[in-house]
Amino acid sequence: MPLTDAACKNAKPKEKPYKLADGGGLHLLVKPNGGRYWRMKYRHGGKEKLLAFGVYPAVSLSDARRQRDEARERIASGDDPAVVKRKAKQLDALNKENTFEAIAREWHANKKATLTPDYAANILARLEADIFPALGARPIADIEALDVLDALRQIEKRGALEIARRNAQVCGQVFRYAIATGRAKYNPVPDLKDALKPVQHGHYAAIDAKELPDFLRALDRNDARLYALTRLAIRILMLTFVRTGELIGARWSEFDLEHALWIIPAERMKMRKDHMVPLARQTVALLGELQSISGERELLFPNQARPAYPMSNNTILKALERLGYKGKMTGHGFRALAMSTIKEKLGYRHEVVDRQLAHAHRNKVDAAYDRAKFLDERIAMMQHWADYLDGIAAGKVIAGNFKRA
Repeated sequence: MPLTDAACKNAKPKEKPYKLADGGGLHLLVKPNGGRYWRMKYRHGGKEKLLAFGVYPAVSLSDARRQRDEARERIASGDDPAVVKRKAKQLDALNKENTFEAIAREWHANKKATLTPDYAANILARLEADIFPALGARPIADIEALDVLDALRQIEKRGALEIARRNAQVCGQVFRYAIATGRAKYNPVPDLKDALKPVQHGHYAAIDAKELPDFLRALDRNDARLYALTRLAIRILMLTFVRTGELIGARWSEFDLEHALWIIPAERMKMRKDHMVPLARQTVALLGELQSISGERELLFPNQARPAYPMSNNTILKALERLGYKGKMTGHGFRALAMSTIKEKLGYRHEVVDRQLAHAHRNKVDAAYDRAKFLDERIAMMQHWADYLDGIAAGKVIAGNFKRA
């Protein structure tokens, strides 16, 4: 006779364990300590076996019957339900170990030996900021295209289309690694190609020489209330016109302030060659000011939340926006400003400015230039550029009319 819920509820313990049968092999095992356990007897491969379905009342009579019926279906199809259950538990445990974050960190640890330290740190920082909060705890095998798309669209909503694109590329590499190591079967990222907003590549926004007086006044007034570290980063970027990543990844060990020289090591340069940056007197003075803030750290511009990592790439861009130059100026724009102004207004040869910008060379002869090529002219040029900016800031020079001495 089938069990009732009342019979299960009122089953009293006895001196020895006993069973209350329900049918189809299902029974409730009542133990002397009062515990009531769902069990199912079945035969597979000529042997009698036993399945456990949990404890009553946490597992109700109807739940136990459902599990019995599912087990009987597996038996009818030739499967052993105990083996199926064991494999499901193993897969669940494996999925808990193989979360997206766990595999992404494993991939990053294997990959970072082939990357520059700054680039490796930036990849991990972007994952930690934008991807792990959304996908990190999920088993990577369960993540679908829409899950990744949702995470990337949160980045797009703040206007960071390039960051969304880069994170998509990294996610794709993580999925490929998971597939290669047997933890996933599907890479959803290629399916998102037409769903992401296109990144408009082109020239970085940059002011011209005529706009320098207003910009310098805005930076000096600091109505935007920028942190001292951020203002110093903008001033030094303007004076040295290195790439933003080269600036924020700068380490004190790269500087020889006594000889007014900054040597950016090859592993941090786009062209993978050491790069010399002569420092004007004004730049050395700013670096002296910066030492009181970050001189005891490895990095000149440490991240406020995580000092072992550099300032975010986005910090300078956001600071320029707060100064009122959204869409008008970028960190990279200082390179375009310096290139045009130094050539057109200060009278220096293209080759000298180009060498200081560390541009890629078009042929092997140009690429063979020593890192110190035109160094004397570059030293003079960097000081001339700093004096030009000082003259504008002091109102003693009309932007665009300053002549080379």
